[in-house]
Amino acid sequence: MKISVILAHPNKRSFNHAIATNTVEFLKQNGHDIFYHDLYEEKFDPILPTEEIPRDVTLPPEIERHCREISEADGIIIIHPNWWGQPPAILKGWIDRAIRPGVAYEFIGDDKGEGVPCGLLKIKTAVVFNTSNTETEREATIFGDPLETIWKNCIFGLCGVKSFYRKMFNIIVISSEEQRKEWLQEVRQTLEQYFPS
Repeated sequence: MKISVILAHPNKRSFNHAIATNTVEFLKQNGHDIFYHDLYEEKFDPILPTEEIPRDVTLPPEIERHCREISEADGIIIIHPNWWGQPPAILKGWIDRAIRPGVAYEFIGDDKGEGVPCGLLKIKTAVVFNTSNTETEREATIFGDPLETIWKNCIFGLCGVKSFYRKMFNIIVISSEEQRKEWLQEVRQTLEQYFPS
């Protein structure tokens, strides 16, 4: 399988980077082809310019590459921290520029102009790994777990991805080395379940 792995965390010593490193190593060991992007390392420009908004435009080569990889991918793994209930700005910009009409979705039907979304991605499974300093119960009851809604419904659901799994590792700031080792084992078990060799 071709699997896209997208990492968005500025600190190379972060647990997000550890998840990404383990993910890429595991997927390669299982014989998958990997499209890997560390958005901060690549200095990905998150700003969507006006000229990129129309569907049929010539995109900059780096954006065209991201779009092509997303179109070819059979699976995708997104890794990022929970910042204010949202992905980091650099990842939101990647969504704006790469998950675009004609690549990931299109609007069809005669519905008085609002548009009915039709997903175009051939991705079978999307997995999102998050880190957070908020307890799971508080995230759900106080904040409504916005990341679940964003990724499952607003992005992957709209783009036609049927299988979705998300795991939040928390509370990261007080986690021990032993706890992080256990979490990395959980990452590998998840990958084995969704992306077997």
